[in-house]
Amino acid sequence: MTSPTATLLISCPDQRGLVAKFANFIYTYGGNIVHADQHTDFAAGLFLTRLEWQLEGFGLSRELIGAAFDAIAQPLQATWQLHFSDTVRRIAIWVSRQEHCLLDLIWRQRAGELPAEINLIISNHEDLRAIAEQFNIDYHHIPITKENKLDQEAKQLELLRHYNIDLVVLAKYMQILSPSFIEQFPNAINIHHSFLPAFVGANPYQQAYKRGVKIIGATAHYVTANLDQGPIIEQEVVRVSHRDEVADLIRKGKDLERMVLSRAVRSHLQNRVLVYGDRTVVFE
Repeated sequence: MTSPTATLLISCPDQRGLVAKFANFIYTYGGNIVHADQHTDFAAGLFLTRLEWQLEGFGLSRELIGAAFDAIAQPLQATWQLHFSDTVRRIAIWVSRQEHCLLDLIWRQRAGELPAEINLIISNHEDLRAIAEQFNIDYHHIPITKENKLDQEAKQLELLRHYNIDLVVLAKYMQILSPSFIEQFPNAINIHHSFLPAFVGANPYQQAYKRGVKIIGATAHYVTANLDQGPIIEQEVVRVSHRDEVADLIRKGKDLERMVLSRAVRSHLQNRVLVYGDRTVVFE
């Protein structure tokens, strides 16, 4: 779709008539809805929806849409986000020594699959600097130890502000972010190399091998202060057998990690993810 669109992501207590009220807001100003999806979580009593419409011919300027919609949202106790399709998000990718997820994200971004710019790579090692230089992306080496962690995180936050970063992607960044960092910059997606909630923390392939599992997986989730417990965006699995060694699990798992992380980042960039509590709705 070449014509710019606006997207509303909305969650509110469930009640009758919500679809009509939200759709009528767009209709009132002459908008043409191109995508509409919804979900009701009856256990939580919540209604969640995504509405996308064309901006061409819409009767409100972009600056006025939010205030106009808020007049409808407040009586419904609705929380909402407004996004525009031609807003190009700025990404920082954080890595350690493994390159497979980094390369996949760069290739997909260059191919036009990820509507964003990759402006910055941060690493606690020097190993992947050559990849950044190959693709002309700024690379900052910030080594982390227990003693310097808070000071180094302050440098990382300063870089995110300097580059006007909208989203951090932890592409096999083998460090745990502090609660203080997450509080100051909550927009981060992590790839974990297991089918969460199984095998949280370090060495999940080794854990899986010891348990003799028949499937392994990968999980992309938003980062929270609780390790590997953030709201899940995307997951995938592959079958393994008793013949597979740890190296085989790692090889098969890397394919999953690439795919799952790129799907999660794309869903986020396309404004398809609504977080509520520890859960998400991902609108396809």
